[in-house]
Amino acid sequence: MSTVIQIEDLSKYYRLGLIGGKTLHDDLNRWWARVRKQPDPLLKIGQEDPATRDEYIWALRDINFEVQQGEIVGIIGRNGAGKSTLLKILSRITAPTSGQVKVKGRIASLLEVGTGFHPELTGRENIYLNGAILGMKKAEIDRKFDEIVAFAEVEKFIDTPVKRYSSGMYVRLAFAVAAHLEPEILIVDEVLAVGDAAFQKKCLGKMGDVAREGRTVLFVSHNMGAITNLCSRAVLIVNGQIIADNNASTIVGKYIGSLSCATDSSYMCQEKPNNRAWIDSASLKSANGKKTDTFLMTEFMIVECLLKIVEKSRFTLSVQIKEMNNSPVCHFPNGDSSYILPSLPGSHRIKVRIPSLNLYPGEYLLQLTLCEFAFGHFEEIHIVESISFHVEQDHSLCRRPLSRHAGLVFSYAEWSD
Repeated sequence: MSTVIQIEDLSKYYRLGLIGGKTLHDDLNRWWARVRKQPDPLLKIGQEDPATRDEYIWALRDINFEVQQGEIVGIIGRNGAGKSTLLKILSRITAPTSGQVKVKGRIASLLEVGTGFHPELTGRENIYLNGAILGMKKAEIDRKFDEIVAFAEVEKFIDTPVKRYSSGMYVRLAFAVAAHLEPEILIVDEVLAVGDAAFQKKCLGKMGDVAREGRTVLFVSHNMGAITNLCSRAVLIVNGQIIADNNASTIVGKYIGSLSCATDSSYMCQEKPNNRAWIDSASLKSANGKKTDTFLMTEFMIVECLLKIVEKSRFTLSVQIKEMNNSPVCHFPNGDSSYILPSLPGSHRIKVRIPSLNLYPGEYLLQLTLCEFAFGHFEEIHIVESISFHVEQDHSLCRRPLSRHAGLVFSYAEWSD
């Protein structure tokens, strides 16, 4: 097999605090103030000027690895480890600070919901546009067109502008285009999580078919089961560096082990993730309000967090319970309970009450995700995934020992003859 991706001493850093204004008028005002060596005219009293900060963050540091033709390589790591930055460099979306990347063949990338398609064009027009970008002739795209539309299950909407598609429809069509237009290298980020379970299964099967045809797949996912089943090899990225490269099952085991060591039943923010809003602290409490990391199977749980808001905006907060391998178990977004999150600057204490866990005994992770409304959609601005807790068996519910292999969610059934 030949080498199709070769990465040598790859590094990428970003300067913190530099971001454009909300309008061109704001940017011009700030630029003119800098020219005259005056302070930012849009800063509020007492607010720090981010442009004066001289801080950098290394998203990637000294990355070296090769990918062979026909391999399916899983890339895993915690949020913020540098996985998406690596894929963006491979896809030529952003340039590295240093090092080089050698790629042999055409690349099709599926990175974020909303990228790759023109929102004003129809699904049909976007298929031909993407094919042209990949260097394909119209006759080649014509041969694949019906197969793409059938795979994406968007026959009724193919002549509708994609801006009117749901996120699931968008991802289905984007994946179908990327997989069927026969690129030599297919790059897939976590966007498949938007689709339903049936479509995710179909996508995983298609990625296997792509590899069997001699093409290469790079797959980023927090679904460790999918990584183990699909990938022959995986790399683990921690703080922008590859710390392990081996067969998929070995790397997944190492990653899950690192999660167990790095989690706690409470969280304190050590470094602000942005200048707008963040989760400052979080803890788990029992029904009587005491902090704890151990709950009975059907016990009441309180998730209490302190939200710091600097700039007024619209926010959402969600609580997700996961297995230790990051597979999701249940999800509690604030919108499902008709609770509107605070939007004004200040410190806000939020309590999420889960009346009954209904979980089998074992170790679990709890993830908090804070999103802000910007540019027409909600985007993640802070994720806390270092909280863990333990569920013990409640012998008043069932006397026999309960195994996690029996399932995750504990519930009752009525039996009769």
